Amino acid sequence: MSDIFTKLAYQTFQQSKALFALTHKNLTSQLLNLIYPPVNQLQTKPLSSELLEQFRQRFELIIEADWQDAERGIYPESLLFDNPWEDFFRYYPEICLDLPKGWQRRHENQFQDFSPEIDTEGYPNYYRRNFHYQTDGYFSDTSANLYDLQVELLFNGAADPMRRRILAPLKEGLQTFNSISPKQIRVLDVACGTGRTLRMIRATLPQASLFGTDLSPAYLRKANELLSEIPGELPQLMQAKAEELPYRDNYFHGVTCVFLFHELPPTIRQQVIEQAFRVTQPGGVFVICDSIQAIDFPELMPMMENFPAMFHEPYYRHYITDNLVERLQKAGFENITTQNHFMSKYWIAHKPQ
Repeated sequence: MSDIFTKLAYQTFQQSKALFALTHKNLTSQLLNLIYPPVNQLQTKPLSSELLEQFRQRFELIIEADWQDAERGIYPESLLFDNPWEDFFRYYPEICLDLPKGWQRRHENQFQDFSPEIDTEGYPNYYRRNFHYQTDGYFSDTSANLYDLQVELLFNGAADPMRRRILAPLKEGLQTFNSISPKQIRVLDVACGTGRTLRMIRATLPQASLFGTDLSPAYLRKANELLSEIPGELPQLMQAKAEELPYRDNYFHGVTCVFLFHELPPTIRQQVIEQAFRVTQPGGVFVICDSIQAIDFPELMPMMENFPAMFHEPYYRHYITDNLVERLQKAGFENITTQNHFMSKYWIAHKPQ
């Protein structure tokens, strides 16, 4: 009986987040259109009622999958309710106040607009931009503080359930190393951002040694703050390019990468995959989570085409037609499978033993 009530509580929790996100997006877009009429009309495609119904159904399916993984012990049920409430109450007003800046960038197509104190020297050209038209791109502490909540609002409260879909294939892939102590397992999260994924991996693999890399010092500071709140060994965080990982060959038993590949040029995508292959131990697993692609759900193309039109995502159109299975095979991975959940796609690849 307790499981029934827990599941009901979780479903209610997720539905509440979805309702809040939808209300937020509807009200703020109406208000901004009224106060700041757009100079140029965005070229977006209308979404049919059938498409919106499919979107709702896919949302319900990922919530069910999330519950099922917790129920079968992939991760503790408490992780389902792990919400950054302090950040929500602290930063949601700031998100609302920041919206007009992003709105202006979007309609004036400004994507390299940074605060005077932001130093972008030394960063790759593909990175020096306002992804999503967000203030300061990935370069400031303000951006890092707002990011997780912004993504939750974008995905109607399903960002964490999408991230958690990497945990089952990661845990299953690590079974290759059952003969060694759990404390000797090493897992790297590439482009770890604010540390949300690492926090979930820690709950799933409480004894493993965790590592994270990201290009943004601000996001690494936020990750260190977030990860310091939970028990267990603190993950080792390092500033680094995903295409130039600062680790020796065959070092990690598992490697993950969440929501990065759609923000990379094609040549860099291949380099990141090759680096992941290099640092993964023979028999190890590499799990990627990113956006759905055109090949998976052609009927959802209007949503996919609207995404780069509404947000600054210059590499997304190429990404949705890119063959990542072929790229993984080219790097040397084998036994590659894919999954789809809600608006995300997953690649699970293994390094030959």
